Amino acid sequence: MDERVKVLKTYKLFIDGAFPRSESGRSLQVKDATGATLAHLCMASRKDLRDAVEAARRAYEKWAGATAYNRGQVLYRIAEMMEGKADELAGAIASTGFVKAPQARREVGAAVDRMIYYAGWADKYAQVLGCNNPVAGPYYNFTVMRPTGVVACICPRSNPLLGLVSMIAPVIVSGNAVVAVDGGENPIPAAVFAEVCATSDVPPGVVNILTGKREELCNVIASHRDIDAVHAASADAAEIEALRAGAASNLKRVTIRREASGMSDAKAKGHPHQIDWFTEGCQSVYWIEPFVEAKTIWHPSSV
Repeated sequence: MDERVKVLKTYKLFIDGAFPRSESGRSLQVKDATGATLAHLCMASRKDLRDAVEAARRAYEKWAGATAYNRGQVLYRIAEMMEGKADELAGAIASTGFVKAPQARREVGAAVDRMIYYAGWADKYAQVLGCNNPVAGPYYNFTVMRPTGVVACICPRSNPLLGLVSMIAPVIVSGNAVVAVDGGENPIPAAVFAEVCATSDVPPGVVNILTGKREELCNVIASHRDIDAVHAASADAAEIEALRAGAASNLKRVTIRREASGMSDAKAKGHPHQIDWFTEGCQSVYWIEPFVEAKTIWHPSSV
């Protein structure tokens, strides 16, 4: 009996709750350490990114208007679905052969825990970041937090699942909609995470995931006027320059994660853009803060 030819999976983009192919028809191959092809992924184009931003904008108002309790439930449901697909996610991380199976399973566990961590902040971050301001006069003065809008996440090259979750979770928990770009060496975990979102309670358009070339999509993100903020990691000098230029021209808020968290100073000098995503420094209410706007409310008081 002849040995059958294995059918490789082609992972699609994730836009507006659906899995379209790239309008450009381009694809990229993911290979393992031996050079063998593992899978094909759609390579997102400028048009695909625009479609994702439009989907995020349509989803934003309803998601921002959802109760904090409901958003916490949705994030927790994502974590539940990730736990159910833990073996598949770990296999996707380890598939290239550059990450050992125990380390891949550890990354999946950390990603699930991080999603649950941010689910717990859904109804608490507003109290921590907002306040009741002391004023002179018969008034109450409150500072409340509102989501920024549509946020583009440029995900890290390392730790493809944990890095992705660490970038997306603090953005969506407050009511923002996200367009995430995975341009790492192994985008398969991001594609599997998109399948998690599709089968959980995430409303269509709240999370959009694109695979492709970072250097191509970063420039589009920087100049796109309907993207309100950018959350970037592992950005090199050219990407940082492009994002700063975009921020200067259209006033989008840009947050770049490039601290070598959890590393010694000597080691960090050799890896200026490397982040240890397993450290507690990569999860905090202050990772939510860059993607909310402080609104001040005055109200007369009879007291």
